[in-house]
Amino acid sequence: MAEDDKIVAADSGQHEQERRGRQTAKQIKKQQAAAKRKARKQNPRPHRGWSERLHLTDINVVDRSTLKRAIAGTVVGNFMEWYDVGVYGYLAVTIGRVFLSDASDAVQRLFSLGVFAVTFIARPLGGVVLGQLGDKVGRQRILAFTLLSMSAATLLIGLLPSYAAVGPLAPILLILLKLIQGFSTGGEYAGASTMVTEYSPDRHRGFFASLLDVGSYFGYAFGAALVSLLEFSISPQAMLAWGWRIPFIIALPLAAIAVYFRAKVQDTPAFRQAQDASDEKTKSQHKSLLDLIRGYWRELLMAFILVAAANTLSYTLTAYMPTYLSGTLHYNTAQANLLSLPVLLMVACCIPITGALSDRFGRKKVLFMGAFTGLCLALPAFRLLEHETTGAVFGGLVLLAIPVIFFVANLASTLPALFPTASRYGGMGLSYNLAVAVFGGTAPVIMEGLVTATGKSLAPAYWIMFTSTCGLITVLFLAETARRPMPGTLPTVLNRQEARDLVATQDHNPDLDVKTIIKDAEESGVRKTPKKLVAETRKLLGIPRSGDKKAREAKQPKDAEPSTKPAKS
Repeated sequence: MAEDDKIVAADSGQHEQERRGRQTAKQIKKQQAAAKRKARKQNPRPHRGWSERLHLTDINVVDRSTLKRAIAGTVVGNFMEWYDVGVYGYLAVTIGRVFLSDASDAVQRLFSLGVFAVTFIARPLGGVVLGQLGDKVGRQRILAFTLLSMSAATLLIGLLPSYAAVGPLAPILLILLKLIQGFSTGGEYAGASTMVTEYSPDRHRGFFASLLDVGSYFGYAFGAALVSLLEFSISPQAMLAWGWRIPFIIALPLAAIAVYFRAKVQDTPAFRQAQDASDEKTKSQHKSLLDLIRGYWRELLMAFILVAAANTLSYTLTAYMPTYLSGTLHYNTAQANLLSLPVLLMVACCIPITGALSDRFGRKKVLFMGAFTGLCLALPAFRLLEHETTGAVFGGLVLLAIPVIFFVANLASTLPALFPTASRYGGMGLSYNLAVAVFGGTAPVIMEGLVTATGKSLAPAYWIMFTSTCGLITVLFLAETARRPMPGTLPTVLNRQEARDLVATQDHNPDLDVKTIIKDAEESGVRKTPKKLVAETRKLLGIPRSGDKKAREAKQPKDAEPSTKPAKS
């Protein structure tokens, strides 16, 4: 009996161990199933192959020294462009007296503003021609040409004879030089913004691109400060006789410094990768003007409206305010310049902040704020400008500057992201310069004409409200591009650790549409397709393609006789 009890106890112990083993196996299976479900939530496509994922070799890591040189080389070009705008805008009254001395004051002001607008007639042509060339021969060469042409035209304006010396030939030569200058500047901002955005890392593109407009407003402020200093230093008669020439002539040493910086800039990696792509499909992506319009008419239209709304505000604050304060509100010219100068410096310092905000919260939200504040603040700003007190006028200028800070700072990062690499310079050149020609450069003439026709000093405010409303509607249809790669390019990051983090989190990163990124990169030739990789590998190893009869026949000796040995059963 004792032995039987021992046997029964041993059997029951063995059954208990087997039962516990089965429970442990079930628990392990449950844990494995739960881990699979968790992994499936994090990675909805675990079966995705090598070619459908981003790898470290796909990520572009920015070289910091190259990025600094690119930013410096493009900022100095924008500085030069807007230096001339600032000098001419603050000398508009004097220019009218020098080159149309026999006309009335109103006609002289309209002539000066009209010549300023003539510059922008040539900008669309320059944007189209130089933009197409920039997509073919490279951004760096075209930007070097635009800088030299702008500087030469600015210098020659300072050497022109007056109306009293050569008569009607003087205004004709002035218009001709401004047309040359406009053609050159047509490729400047489009090329500079294209280059900076292609160099910048995706997560910081808004900040780095906004530095372009910092250069613009510092250039404008420098030109305005120089003119104001001359007006305080010399008499009005001396200013009319020879003093107005000095700011234009100073453009020569400034241009030499700018050329030095720009000569160190190379073409962007995105452009070089697109150029190095050897397949015919990539090479055929250089589109003509008609192909560009047919293929990207929606993007061109949205860019046109956004630039029109932003530059109406910008050119009102920069080019029109000196004329409005001195001509319409009868302020002293030097007082008008000094009131505008601190506001311009404030805009230049605040632009990088709004650029960084667009990286954090998105381009659409910041652009919406620019359009909305332009719509709401235009009328109160011009009502303040009507008051004779200095504080009220300064407050009106600050109100006009607020939408400019939000709007203008994000154009350089938003507009290039609408177009693929092969058409980016051309698309930017066409849309930006056409909008600036129709709405930006003509803004002072339109507003002065509205004031003259209606006799009301508030008329310019309603024009700003109209363009801001159009911009507000367009922003609603704009796709968000913050923290995302540019169309047709692979992701760009600031350092290698950021590249590793991006690859590790690509499956649940809301800013990455991996499928679209890879598809666009393969279509543009930046990344090779699996079929092309297989073909190149076969070619490298000397393996003929399947179904290639000629290759197999070439491997057989010519004098080989067909075998008569019977086949094995």
